[in-house]
Amino acid sequence: MRRVVVTGLGILTPLGLGTDINWKRLVSGTVGINKISNFDVSDLPCKIAGQIPNKDDDPEGGLNIDDWIEPRDFKRIDRFIAYGLISATQAVEDSGWKPQTEIQKNRTGVILGSGIGGLETISNTSELLNSKGPRKVSPFFIPSALINLLSGQVSIKYG
Repeated sequence: MRRVVVTGLGILTPLGLGTDINWKRLVSGTVGINKISNFDVSDLPCKIAGQIPNKDDDPEGGLNIDDWIEPRDFKRIDRFIAYGLISATQAVEDSGWKPQTEIQKNRTGVILGSGIGGLETISNTSELLNSKGPRKVSPFFIPSALINLLSGQVSIKYG
């Protein structure tokens, strides 16, 4: 059996979206650590982090999730899955690998890593459960927060 290994690269970091902008900023010494702006940090000792820049603040390298994922689909997944899908989409496009047959699709694997997933969704759902009760918890809660759903979503997207 002949094995073919195809690789591609997709990058979404605090330096920006895509390999070109990340490389440009990396070699120029740009720092991706800034003041935390995604949530209130007034009662936290650490007030800096590496955050994904948005398109409004960084037109050249920022991310607009709506450019990559339909808003109705984004409501059903945690932000970490969206980031993974965007990076995976870049990697698949970069690789040029587009399996057409069932055999090709069945011989294609998805391997992605993440230390933990869904914390934003878990936190928000916990607050919702405590304030409004279990009937307000979305039926998409578990599939939106599980760590292995990142590779599952990529597999679904590409068959």
